[in-house]
Amino acid sequence: MVDKPTVGFIGTGNMGWPMAACLVKAGFPVLINDSRREVANNFVQQIGGTAPDTLRQLAAGSDVIVTMLPTSAIVEHVLGGGDDNIFAGMKPGTIIVEMSSGVPSVTQRLAEQVVALGGHMIDGPVSGGVPRARTGELAIMVGGEAPVIDRAMPVLSAMGTVLRTGGVGSGQAMKALNNMVSTGGFLIGIEALLIGQRFGLDPAVMTDVLNAATGMNNSTLKKFRQFVLSRKFDAGFTMGLLAKDLSIALQVGRETGTAAPLSALVREMIVSAEALYGSGADHTEMAKWVERLVGEELKAH
Repeated sequence: MVDKPTVGFIGTGNMGWPMAACLVKAGFPVLINDSRREVANNFVQQIGGTAPDTLRQLAAGSDVIVTMLPTSAIVEHVLGGGDDNIFAGMKPGTIIVEMSSGVPSVTQRLAEQVVALGGHMIDGPVSGGVPRARTGELAIMVGGEAPVIDRAMPVLSAMGTVLRTGGVGSGQAMKALNNMVSTGGFLIGIEALLIGQRFGLDPAVMTDVLNAATGMNNSTLKKFRQFVLSRKFDAGFTMGLLAKDLSIALQVGRETGTAAPLSALVREMIVSAEALYGSGADHTEMAKWVERLVGEELKAH
């Protein structure tokens, strides 16, 4: 029986915590690091694994290293910046799995540095939110060389289903574009509910009809009743992170010379909502911004 590889997991936030927990549950030895030491310690006490004192120690003890962090700039700092970093302790042959929703061009540059140091890097951003992170059923969009992905597959499969997207960075491009499409569906759906409510339709009934008809999308199925009409607005993904993802999608558009006027409008709407409600607001509070434009709040009868 082949021993499971030791996984270093960096970033135990809303998504990282349940993802790392799935690895512990699957029997992997897990080394935990978070910028908040108390969070890493709490994970070890509640879930398992160990929390090395430094990133260098984590790297030296890991066969596979997962980064699940807010931005590419933070990933860059963790890997090679500051006095304590991953590159200082990384063993030859180590696989780094960049699972943050990062900037593809930055990840490609980092991958070159990892290769120069004798390691391998793939990207694997995720979709499915906190509920599917808890159950290990995330959609993982993975970019990189096929043999490296194959080696990392047991670790990835413990957290979700792998969707291969192409070369390194392609997973992050796909993630950003997926969130662009998802956000567009949310915003047009909220506008439709407001129009219908003013006409005399019940938004809850409208949501049910959309879900039985061709207007169905992820937001009509999983967000409108649950987080907007309920007025809970607690889906677990912040407006600031969504705005970042949409900015990445537009950056990919610029880098590829692709006109994207509707995508640009969607991004501007999110940035405006973020300015009103704050980066930490739940992304479903976008609905409140649309309601303010109309001067009316959605109410399920």
